[in-house]
Amino acid sequence: MQMDVNGIKQHVLPHYLTAAELDHVSLTVAPLGNGHINSTWLVSSNQRRFVLQQLNTQVFTAPWSVVENAMVIANFLQQQTDNYALLLTYPVLTLTGQLAVDDRQHGFWRAISFVENSHSIEKMHTTAQAQQTAYAFGSFAAALGQLDATLLQQTITDFRHLAARMTRLQQLAAEDPLQRRQHCQPWLDFAVSQRALLDDVAQMEAQLPLRICHNDTKINNLLFDDDNQPMAVVDLDTCMPGYLMYDFGDMVRSCCASVAEDATQLADIDVLPEYFAAISQGWLQALAPVMTPLERESLWLGVKVVTLMLAIRFLTDYLDGDRYFRIHHAGHNLERAINQFTLYQRFVEHEAQLKPLLQSQ
Repeated sequence: MQMDVNGIKQHVLPHYLTAAELDHVSLTVAPLGNGHINSTWLVSSNQRRFVLQQLNTQVFTAPWSVVENAMVIANFLQQQTDNYALLLTYPVLTLTGQLAVDDRQHGFWRAISFVENSHSIEKMHTTAQAQQTAYAFGSFAAALGQLDATLLQQTITDFRHLAARMTRLQQLAAEDPLQRRQHCQPWLDFAVSQRALLDDVAQMEAQLPLRICHNDTKINNLLFDDDNQPMAVVDLDTCMPGYLMYDFGDMVRSCCASVAEDATQLADIDVLPEYFAAISQGWLQALAPVMTPLERESLWLGVKVVTLMLAIRFLTDYLDGDRYFRIHHAGHNLERAINQFTLYQRFVEHEAQLKPLLQSQ
């Protein structure tokens, strides 16, 4: 359930604030960010500020894994100050020392430290930002390179599992619960036509080391200072064991497209090679000492897989009644799916131009 400000003050904040803070005239609760999944608020009292978030438990069906992973990461990175220059966000405990508030009636809530004097950027505007973004996320992955990936829990099952995503899409298409298949049959056919990629993924993953990955490496999951320099990596909800090629692929997918991921003019969708070069440079600068040669080789596969996988996820959600991604109008997820399928096609078309850049840096 979506709770309003009064409900938050009445049912959630008493777990985090003293009676004096709750009654103080300075207390404010304001929406923060524009994420697709969770509801996020900035809480300001007379003594402190913190981020309050209601986790979407339809997406994060084991929400304790999210907050427990965040604590493992924060505890580890606090010991890595010589290897990690960015600021940390860390769980804010309840008054009784708990990582979250798990209320069957009012939802699952957790609090996170607020990074003062910071701001987020929704859209990348320069290749310098692309390089900085890649270097920041690469530094995050490199700093976590010494942490046993198996210490983290899976917060979303099969999140980066292309075969499972493909199977789920085909199941929903066969069931067609909302009679939407007729509107997207050509794109269903295209998705199925790419099944050969599954063998490439299976062969590559079998040879790669398991790493801790962020799994949502978009520029709006960084905080920047007043000089627009990266300050902190945020939104750790999908931090899980995985493979570096997917974090790189998600950055490229989200940063190198010429238009937004829900743009509907397909002729306008293209790849920006200068941004790809900048991202490759920043990523490899941060991770070259850590990555194996095969991990470096896997990066281009990650670009293709992540882009195709997101297209499949959007299309699956469209067939399923738009239950995962927040939409703004009817058919929004279908538009997103078509956009990402087209972007995937553009990456394939530009492979001969872009892939060599990963070896030249």
